[in-house]
This record gives sequence, structure tokens and C-alpha cells, in this order.
Amino acid sequence: MTPAAPPALSQPGGLAPRTHWPAVLVAVACGVAVGMNVGKVPLALPALRAELGLSLVQAGWVSSMLNTLAVVAALGFGLAAGHIGALRMVLAGLGLSATASLLALRVQPDGLGLLLATRFVEGAGFLAVAVAGPALVSAAAAAADRRFALSVWSTYMPAGAGLAMALSPLLLPTTGWRSLWALTSAVLVAAAVAAWWQRRWYASAAAGSPTSGQTSGHPATPVATLAVLRQPLPWLLSLGFGLWATQHFALIVWLPTMLKEQRGLSTGWVALLTCVMLLACVPGNLLGGALVQRGMARGRLLALAHTATGLCSLAFFLHGLPDGPRYAACVACSFVGGVIPAAVMSSSAVLARSPRQINALQGLFMQGSQLGQFAGTPLIAAMVAASGRWSSAGWVSASAALVGVVLGLVVWRIERSDGAAR
Repeated sequence: MTPAAPPALSQPGGLAPRTHWPAVLVAVACGVAVGMNVGKVPLALPALRAELGLSLVQAGWVSSMLNTLAVVAALGFGLAAGHIGALRMVLAGLGLSATASLLALRVQPDGLGLLLATRFVEGAGFLAVAVAGPALVSAAAAAADRRFALSVWSTYMPAGAGLAMALSPLLLPTTGWRSLWALTSAVLVAAAVAAWWQRRWYASAAAGSPTSGQTSGHPATPVATLAVLRQPLPWLLSLGFGLWATQHFALIVWLPTMLKEQRGLSTGWVALLTCVMLLACVPGNLLGGALVQRGMARGRLLALAHTATGLCSLAFFLHGLPDGPRYAACVACSFVGGVIPAAVMSSSAVLARSPRQINALQGLFMQGSQLGQFAGTPLIAAMVAASGRWSSAGWVSASAALVGVVLGLVVWRIERSDGAAR
């Protein structure tokens, strides 16, 4: 039995005449599956350290190894996806991640090298799906729905990481970290099967497939693909995304530490409170998509969101406030900030003229996000260590937000002057 063929393509360039939401959601599910590889580690680190005898530094490398490749190669992966084809790239990424998660089950107490190697391969799989998945979403979505569909895609990271964190307290105390890795591998395989089942809806995202602005006789060239990166907007949006990542990952990394060390909460409560904060980003993503779909300028969204997240970050790290308002500020920061990735990722719907350009843009956006995460977390750690006060982290986040406000205003001005990226 084979999946039903999509209706005849009737729009110029081979675009879907209507949105096939099951195919869109399957593409998002592929992102959620690789996002679980991000969320499965933080709460499993104590178990990994106890079983494998890892030092704090070694545990830190296990946590960050997945992001190492993305810091330097996200844009390259995006360009490669245009030549390989988005579906092939996504399936390869899911396969790599699933295989690496299974290989990690063989790690022994002296097997730090193997564990790091599997995390590196998981990172390659994560990156492949992250940069190619949006092209699948775009292929299955009609033009009128494409901006919102790409905003739905932006939920993949908080949803996947939050799901893994929610499952951690259920699995870690009884079956250990290996069961979490095995479950993640099974989810990755299931996502790959679902994507293959929906493959006919992703046909226009194949390598060399025509889209708007192209004819079937003139496939995109590397020069045409890179042309989209000559505009200032993609770079400004990528930088704005990175500034939000600096703030968001500061919360993800430091909230569990503060809850455990300063408040002495159990692992279950730490997992629950961190998971709620992380998942609050998902409705923020959807809100951002709805606002973009209604025509709100991305620059305006970025400026307003960075203003709110900067104030929330200061409130969260302010010791004078009671715990309740501080945690509420943390959740609010995640929720409001969720509009930023939605605004940025959905811009490829209007900036790109081909699937290859979508892949290139998403690679650039991923590069900005990973650089913000990579630079922000150790910067905050250094500030806290130097001052001895957690409030220093709030000033780092607020400073990133302030720069984000300025960038948002610049983007808004460009949008008003030439009508781009609306």
C-alpha cells in the first residue's frame, strides 16, 4: 500500500496548490525527534558521570559536543542540502542520529571517546535535519500558509528537548540513561518512516526541482543559491536569532543549576520546572507565526520581543524578588522570546526563490543560533564566576536583548523602505 498521491500541481513552479498539513506535521516531527537529542543529556549527566566516572569538564563536553559541528558548519550543511535534496538530507540525518544513539549503548566506563564520537555524529544528524526540514515544510504548504507553517516548524527544538526532559524523570531512576538513548533512537526511526511515507508531498524540495522563480529547464545554480545571502536581511535576522539563543540557553543551562544548588529541589522538580519553562517557548513560536501570517513586520516583532525578554531576564536573575515572580519571569521570557525563531525562520518563505535558497537561509539562521548559544553560555559562566553573583547573568542576557532591540529596529526600517520579508 502506498501513500495517496497529492492532487495535480496547479501553481506556477510546481508549488502545492493547498497545504497538506499531515506532511507539514511529519516534517516538524522529524525536527522534534532530533531535538530530543538535545534535551536527553542535561538531566542524564549525573547518571553518566556516576557510571562512566566523568569529570565536570568531560561532562561539559558530552553536553556541548552535539553543537560543535553546528557552530562552524551550519551554513555549509544548508548549501549541501540543496544539492543532495531536502528529503534525502532529512532521512540521512535521522539515520545518523538513530545509529549514533544505539552505538552509545555500548559505552563502557573507559569509553569517553566513543560517547563523544556518538554525540558528534548525533550533532551531524541534528544539523542535517535542522537545515533541510524547512524545505520539506515549504514543499507541503501552499503559498498562503507557508509563513505560518514555517513558524510551526520553529517549535521543533523546544518541543523535542522538552519531551526528552519530561521523559527523563520517568526513565532515569528505573532503567538508567541507556533506556532514554534507546527510546530516542526508536523515535528517530519512526520519524524517518513517517517522512518516507509522505515523500510525494516533498517532491518539489528534491535537488534541482523547480520552484517559484525557476523553470524546470533552468535548475538553480550555486551562484543563484548564494544570491539570497547577498541581502542584508538574512544576516541581520540570523544575528537577532543568535542574540535570543544567548538569552534562552542561559535559562536552560542555569535554571536547573540554580534550582538544584540554591533551592535544593529534587531531580523530579528540577526536571518539571525546567520542562515547563522550555515548553513555554512552543506557544510563543505559534503566536509569532500567527502575527507574521497577519502581516506584522518581523523587525517590529524582534524589537518588541527582545525588549520583553531583556526585562524578564533581569527579573529572573534579581535576588530581591521572591521565587514565584522570578520563575514566572523565566517562563515569560521563554514564551515571549518564542516569537523570535518563528519570525526569523518563516522569513525564508519570502526571501527564498528555490528550495536550495531555503536550505541556505536555514543554514545561516542555524549558524547564528548556535554561535549565540556557544558564546553566551561560557560568557555567563565567566561573569558569574568573576563576580560571585548570579545577577551578573541577568546583565549579560539584558545586554544581548538590548542589541537585539537595535537590530530589530534596523530590520523594521529595511522592511518599511523596500517591503521585503513581510
